[in-house]
Amino acid sequence: MAEDRSAASAEQLKGSIKEALGKLTGDAAIEAEGRRQKREARNAEAEGDGDPEPGGPEGGGPTRD
Repeated sequence: MAEDRSAASAEQLKGSIKEALGKLTGDAAIEAEGRRQKREARNAEAEGDGDPEPGGPEGGGPTRD
Protein backbone atom coordinates (compact mmCIF):
# COMPACT_ATOMS: atom_id res chain seq x y z
CA MET A 1 0.00 0.00 0.00
CA ALA A 2 2.81 2.43 0.83
CA GLU A 3 4.40 1.62 -2.52
CA ASP A 4 1.15 2.49 -4.30
CA ARG A 5 1.01 5.80 -2.48
CA SER A 6 4.65 6.54 -3.34
CA ALA A 7 4.03 5.70 -7.00
CA ALA A 8 0.97 7.96 -7.04
CA SER A 9 2.94 10.77 -5.41
CA ALA A 10 5.71 10.37 -7.97
CA GLU A 11 3.17 10.50 -10.79
CA GLN A 12 1.65 13.62 -9.26
CA LEU A 13 5.09 15.23 -9.14
CA LYS A 14 5.75 14.33 -12.79
CA GLY A 15 2.38 15.80 -13.71
CA SER A 16 3.19 19.02 -11.86
CA ILE A 17 6.50 19.29 -13.70
CA LYS A 18 4.86 18.72 -17.08
CA GLU A 19 2.17 21.28 -16.29
CA ALA A 20 4.79 23.86 -15.26
CA LEU A 21 6.90 23.19 -18.36
CA GLY A 22 3.82 23.54 -20.53
CA LYS A 23 3.01 26.89 -18.95
CA LEU A 24 6.61 28.05 -19.23
CA THR A 25 6.94 27.11 -22.90
CA GLY A 26 3.38 27.99 -23.88
CA ASP A 27 2.68 24.38 -24.90
CA ALA A 28 -0.97 23.83 -24.07
CA ALA A 29 -0.80 20.11 -24.90
CA ILE A 30 2.00 19.44 -22.39
CA GLU A 31 0.24 21.59 -19.79
CA ALA A 32 -3.00 19.63 -20.26
CA GLU A 33 -1.14 16.32 -20.13
CA GLY A 34 0.41 17.36 -16.83
CA ARG A 35 -2.99 18.27 -15.38
CA ARG A 36 -4.38 14.92 -16.56
CA GLN A 37 -1.45 13.03 -15.05
CA LYS A 38 -1.88 14.80 -11.71
CA ARG A 39 -5.62 14.12 -11.68
CA GLU A 40 -5.13 10.41 -12.44
CA ALA A 41 -2.47 10.13 -9.75
CA ARG A 42 -4.74 11.78 -7.17
CA ASN A 43 -7.53 9.37 -8.10
CA ALA A 44 -5.21 6.37 -7.88
CA GLU A 45 -3.97 7.53 -4.49
CA ALA A 46 -7.53 8.02 -3.24
CA GLU A 47 -8.57 4.55 -4.42
CA GLY A 48 -5.65 2.89 -2.70
CA ASP A 49 -5.75 4.77 0.60
CA GLY A 50 -6.92 1.77 2.62
CA ASP A 51 -10.23 3.27 3.68
CA PRO A 52 -13.11 0.84 4.05
CA GLU A 53 -15.46 0.49 1.14
CA PRO A 54 -18.14 3.18 0.94
CA GLY A 55 -21.43 1.88 2.19
CA GLY A 56 -19.82 -0.42 4.71
CA PRO A 57 -20.31 -0.05 8.46
CA GLU A 58 -17.12 2.01 8.79
CA GLY A 59 -17.44 3.82 5.48
CA GLY A 60 -19.98 6.35 6.62
CA GLY A 61 -22.64 5.20 4.19
CA PRO A 62 -25.64 2.96 4.70
CA THR A 63 -24.93 -0.51 6.05
CA ARG A 64 -25.72 -3.66 4.13
CA ASP A 65 -27.65 -6.51 5.72
